[in-house]
Amino acid sequence: MTPYPGRPPGDRVEDLLRELAPQVLGVLVRKYGRFDACEDAVQEALLAAALQWPSGGVPDSPRSWLVTVASRRLVDEWRSESARHAREDMVTALEVAPGRTEDRDDTLTLLFLCCHPALSVPSQLALTLRAVGGLTTAEIAAAFLVPEATMAQRISRAKQTIRTAGARFDLPPAAERADRLRVVLHVLYLVFNEGYAASSGPAAQRADLTAEAVRLARMLHRLVPDGDSAGEVAGLLALMLLTEARRPARTDGDGLPVPLAEQDRSRWDAGLVAEGVTLITRTLGRHPVGPYQLQAAIAAVHDEAATAADTDWPQILALYDVLERIAPGPVVTLNRAVAVAMVHGPLAGLALLGTLDGDERMTRGHRLDSVRAHLLELAGDRAGAVAAYRRAAKRAASIPEQHYLALQAARLG
Repeated sequence: MTPYPGRPPGDRVEDLLRELAPQVLGVLVRKYGRFDACEDAVQEALLAAALQWPSGGVPDSPRSWLVTVASRRLVDEWRSESARHAREDMVTALEVAPGRTEDRDDTLTLLFLCCHPALSVPSQLALTLRAVGGLTTAEIAAAFLVPEATMAQRISRAKQTIRTAGARFDLPPAAERADRLRVVLHVLYLVFNEGYAASSGPAAQRADLTAEAVRLARMLHRLVPDGDSAGEVAGLLALMLLTEARRPARTDGDGLPVPLAEQDRSRWDAGLVAEGVTLITRTLGRHPVGPYQLQAAIAAVHDEAATAADTDWPQILALYDVLERIAPGPVVTLNRAVAVAMVHGPLAGLALLGTLDGDERMTRGHRLDSVRAHLLELAGDRAGAVAAYRRAAKRAASIPEQHYLALQAARLG
């Protein structure tokens, strides 16, 4: 056994277990099949390690230890099933002696499996965080503000769906791989966004979710170093790093959001900014351009500006023009409207916002009214801005967002 120096043992063990969770699950699923049973067994092995390792020390081969314990859990489970005699040969074959396992990382295959097209997006999110991220059901439930029992049912249904779909534990055929990888990237993007700007609840942001999304994006970047898709993988990681760098300045002492233009940039994480800028600079031009690369380039322009006044808005608008051509959507239009306002004036930005008034995807939430309020304020229409801030506050699901928008209305009214 090898004890951890330095950090508290529990913290170091938690980090190690989250790193090993997908590797161990990959070993079991590739060897035994039955993703659902293997995933349950791995969770039990992780729990056993979390209880034993902080005090007893980490095994010399922690991955092998987890594989052995999880495999024995499978044996015990199948032995207890009613059709014991029909499974005797299988159980004998499953007996696992302690020792080192094959040095193979199936994390990418596992990511593809968790993002299987038969699953809904919420199920993909939950299963990715549990099977690849190593989070417990309780942690995932807390992240998405649902009861643990509800999340347990969602994960259970997701595993059953994968089993029913007959999904194989192999990388998708080359013809399908790019499309499936886009789903994986989208799931990681959604995890990060939920942490960056919590859609509801008492906190404006969730550092645990953004950290987990960055960790998984780093892992994916190591697993997909080459090929046409590598540019978007690198772009997503750069976007996360450049956005996460601002987190220390994104809320004030009361936990209320602080707009980008008002943030104390000395509090931004200079190391993450430098890493993100280097990554996107190295990526652009080497691979087919995609939406994550363009969003990362926009974030880099913001992060490299010493002050809000130094922001190169014409460059940002040019990047949004390209982004809207290759990946059009209401959120892109909303953000481009701000860039239009900063380059051509608030009335031009408001005119572009008006094109979204009939889009139900935007009118159900608060962001359209929030941006409109900001641009109306820039245009000198205080009454219009107050009304828009109040509408936005009523529609916001996040409590800090509600308070911030109500305060903006009170400030102008």
